[in-house]
Amino acid sequence: MTFDFRLAVLVVLVLLINLAIAFPSWAERAPSLTSNPNYFQVGQKVIWLYKARTDSSDIQRIPAEVVKLSSKQVQIKVYKHNNEFVNRWVNPNKLENSQKVKRSVL
Repeated sequence: MTFDFRLAVLVVLVLLINLAIAFPSWAERAPSLTSNPNYFQVGQKVIWLYKARTDSSDIQRIPAEVVKLSSKQVQIKVYKHNNEFVNRWVNPNKLENSQKVKRSVL
């Protein structure tokens, strides 16, 4: 068995060309921040559209602040009346952007 240097170079070249062509197709596109209405960022003030019961039509609008982000949910900080707060994981569809929330409300 002899080592054929030309064959090894050819195999490496084919692998490199294959990776150069296939690798960009593996990458997911980053979401466009300007076109995605459900984009939130940590520290952003939001309104949580809260329903006490799923069968209820009464929706409470609760001021909150984004704490963490995951691929499917957003963790928000909701202030209580005694200046304490609780964190809740919520569906981003239950949040709306709030540029008008005043600090005194929180």
